[in-house]
Amino acid sequence: MRAGTWIVTGGAGFIASNFVRLALEEGWCERVIVFDLLTYAGRLENLAPMIEADPRLVFVRGDIADGEAVEELLDSHPADMVFNFAAESHVDRSIHDAAPFVRTNVLGTQLLVSASRRHGVRRYIQVSTDEVYGALPLDGEERFHEERPYAPKSPYAASKAGADFLVLAAHHTHGQNVIVTNCSNNYGPYQFPEKLIPLMIMNALNGRKLPVYGDGLYVRDWIHVEDHCRAVRACAIDGQAGETYCIGADNEQPNINVIRRILELTGRDETLIEYVKDRPGHDRRYAIDSSKVHREIGWKPAISWEDGLASTVEWYRKNTAWLESVTKGDFGAYYERHYGGK
Repeated sequence: MRAGTWIVTGGAGFIASNFVRLALEEGWCERVIVFDLLTYAGRLENLAPMIEADPRLVFVRGDIADGEAVEELLDSHPADMVFNFAAESHVDRSIHDAAPFVRTNVLGTQLLVSASRRHGVRRYIQVSTDEVYGALPLDGEERFHEERPYAPKSPYAASKAGADFLVLAAHHTHGQNVIVTNCSNNYGPYQFPEKLIPLMIMNALNGRKLPVYGDGLYVRDWIHVEDHCRAVRACAIDGQAGETYCIGADNEQPNINVIRRILELTGRDETLIEYVKDRPGHDRRYAIDSSKVHREIGWKPAISWEDGLASTVEWYRKNTAWLESVTKGDFGAYYERHYGGK
């Protein structure tokens, strides 16, 4: 499949901006069109200085839940592939207000996949999450895989599950060339500091308390964002239409272990740990079985947990100006309200 023009929605966000950076640096395609509404987590700072320096990158501001804007995008920029990274993604925010998640993740996906079909896009890639599969027991060996029934537990996960179903329905109903990827928890540079790892790094660097939900034993399967991006690209090039691919790094870590390692890497001690009231409906464990993508696509993660976390801490240490920029305004108020600003 030729790699000409790629549209990347949500391209100013954490995962997608890393995807765009790699695509341009490594020549994955001829041209990248970034389509992003620039909400609190989508920041032009994440794409700098690429926007000014690289003529292969075009930025278009817009909302995937705006049908007219999506039609104009595809009219103006015919594309070989559309990668839908655009999403409301923070579970805590979905608990406080699910409406934006339904609008962007469900309605937006439906508008985008339908418009892609009408405009003859060769392949549509839906970038999703392992949270659509629900939760796993702490003491079991089971892991999420492509044949596992969906069982979302949070409004965020439910909205992503709905989006996945709509994309797969487009294949089964219309024969549309689509792929869905379900990935485990990402970490790395440019992640907005409301998520666990960047929040803990930010607080540790500033000598603030590190809030730990419940007993801190919730387990996630962590993958470096660059490994995830390379997996998405591999699935887009070599995956089979109508298939889903689970992406993970076989790296299960309890939250408290992640936090303790961040304290070590930032030179802080465990007196900064503060246990707080648990999140409603908090899923105990996620874990991914990536054997299908290993076997059929040939992708495997390349970045170790130790190297990846150390480099991530160092990135945040060196990019305090970026942190200060993205944590102003809306996030500053949200942080004070939900994390106490301690």
